[in-house]
Amino acid sequence: MEPQTQFIAGARRLGVQLSAGQLDAFARYAAALTSWNHRVRLVGSTDPHELYVRHFLDSLTLLPLLPPGLLTVVDVGTGAGLPGIPLKLARPELDLALVESVGKKAAFLRQMAVELGAHGVAVLQARAEAVGRDPAQREHYDVAVSRALAELAVVLELGLPLVRVGGLCIVLKKGDISGGLARAQNALEQLGGRLAQVRDAGLPDLLPGHLLVIIEKVAPTPERYPRRPGIPAKRPLSQVK
Repeated sequence: MEPQTQFIAGARRLGVQLSAGQLDAFARYAAALTSWNHRVRLVGSTDPHELYVRHFLDSLTLLPLLPPGLLTVVDVGTGAGLPGIPLKLARPELDLALVESVGKKAAFLRQMAVELGAHGVAVLQARAEAVGRDPAQREHYDVAVSRALAELAVVLELGLPLVRVGGLCIVLKKGDISGGLARAQNALEQLGGRLAQVRDAGLPDLLPGHLLVIIEKVAPTPERYPRRPGIPAKRPLSQVK
């Protein structure tokens, strides 16, 4: 089966019906990733199966978890725009912020927003730690998402400060994450989060071992978090006594 066909079929199994216009936008996104990847490493491979199944479809597994209606979503450490851009293409009404500190990657994201006609997309070229301390961004978003960024405790320190109380932080992971969950307990307690659920991505044949870690924001994040740039990764809250 062709990768695009697998993508369409997988999206339908997730309850996502994509129009011809949306599929064309995904094709243009794939072409741009392939072109730009020669200049700046955005993804490991631009093989169509990798793009459409491993990246685009994996991103769409988040959609069943997003409440209906207008939402503010922040993608922390988005890199090539994953999972944020696929979410925006599938649900154009989302108000999306893409956090990326690398200048060339941020330039790609800005161009993608223009080329895809994606209104309501902000590219925040800054370290996530700095964004989390910005009063205009802090506890502003309904949902924070992240994919393949770092250890769970680190992702939570970068993502939860951006989420309003009552919102969600959803992290895409793969494989056995029991150790990461155990190490993240201290981070959850410190940052105002609570583990709601860990669930399969829902496409075991296409995305085996892919998981969604769903965190509820139940209390405000103390002002001291996130810590200075680089500190969350160097000294995760899992190691702080």
